[in-house]
Amino acid sequence: MLCGFWKSCIYGISLRSQCRTMVMDDFIREHRLDDVRELALQAQRYPNVDMKEALQQIDGWQRARRKVPTWAETDGIVYPTHLSMEQCSSELTARYKAEIVEGGRRMTDLTAGFGVDGTMMAHKYEQATLVEQNEDLCRIVRHNLPLLGVRNAEVVCRKAEDALRELPLQDLIFLDPARRDLHGGKVVSIADCTPDVAMLQEELREKAETVLIKLSPMLDIKSVVRDLKGVGEVHVVSVENECKELLVKLCHTMEAVRMVCVNIDGEGKSEIFDFTDGMEADTNCRYVAEVGRFVYEPNASIMKAGGFKVLAQRYGVGKLHPNSHLYTADDEIADFPGRRFRVKKVSGLGKTETKGLLEGLTQANLSVRNFPMSVAELRKRLKIREGGDRYIYATTLADNRKVLLLLDRIK
Repeated sequence: MLCGFWKSCIYGISLRSQCRTMVMDDFIREHRLDDVRELALQAQRYPNVDMKEALQQIDGWQRARRKVPTWAETDGIVYPTHLSMEQCSSELTARYKAEIVEGGRRMTDLTAGFGVDGTMMAHKYEQATLVEQNEDLCRIVRHNLPLLGVRNAEVVCRKAEDALRELPLQDLIFLDPARRDLHGGKVVSIADCTPDVAMLQEELREKAETVLIKLSPMLDIKSVVRDLKGVGEVHVVSVENECKELLVKLCHTMEAVRMVCVNIDGEGKSEIFDFTDGMEADTNCRYVAEVGRFVYEPNASIMKAGGFKVLAQRYGVGKLHPNSHLYTADDEIADFPGRRFRVKKVSGLGKTETKGLLEGLTQANLSVRNFPMSVAELRKRLKIREGGDRYIYATTLADNRKVLLLLDRIK
């Protein structure tokens, strides 16, 4: 049961007041695959439909179909504004958060928003509280919870800082600070987000066994560890090799910061590489001036988190250069956490060499790694179009030679 404080803060809504009219429901169902912008231009054709609300629901459903497919498949879900849908977590990253929390008696999400993260994590706790200061979002989340099978969660409409002050001890507190300023512009520093978790960190740790904070992937990890006390883990989460978020776990007991590099594919399978913050400095790796039969590129999470020498040692590969972040071996490594390529040709930058490299090739996917030219400059020099099945990497080897690698990607 909730204490009197929480009961006084809950904004209840009747399901009857949230139910849309049959006309509205029929309209949304009939047009939910339509282009929202074109549909808006036809508003005068539907005088009996609240077009603003209908367009919001259609746009929300279309976004949920890609971002939170389980919700899109659930009848009756109400969707918030475009901005709230844009800011909410994807189902894939929310499920990952639920996997890394331990569960227990009580959890609180202090910045619930549309409720994707809080709803996913709520299943692992006996009681969950979702705090959100926007009244419209509170009404929407409270309406959606039973439809999603979540019956152990309450919605509280209050500012995170105010709710935290009177919060009883929790097993978990989760925060996803808003990353926009008063003018709607995006911000990435901890101090510029709302709420400022650096200012609240002592109180957060007093109120919870574990604090999990979602931050921008643009933040410098070393700065995060320096600004927040008691960081036990940093999870760098990518989806299909695109870095999406940093998850910082504050703990009461810690020996070293554990770095967890996660790449989730479209089916929800996770590729994980982890190390502690001291390992990289204590590890030696082999740098090579010759390219083997295979080339390997770490996934986006590893590129963000580092651990490059640990990666080379763990998988027995040579690193092309301290700053190139490409690896090579004569053996194929099926479980390497990143992209794998079969080497077709290696050449220098001379005209004769590049002519031989590009023989019969009219297009390729170009990348530069530790190379004194941009992709645009290199493309202009090589005179080839973007695309196709072949890859060309321009990079630097351990002896400082600049080379072009013609590669075939291994699926």
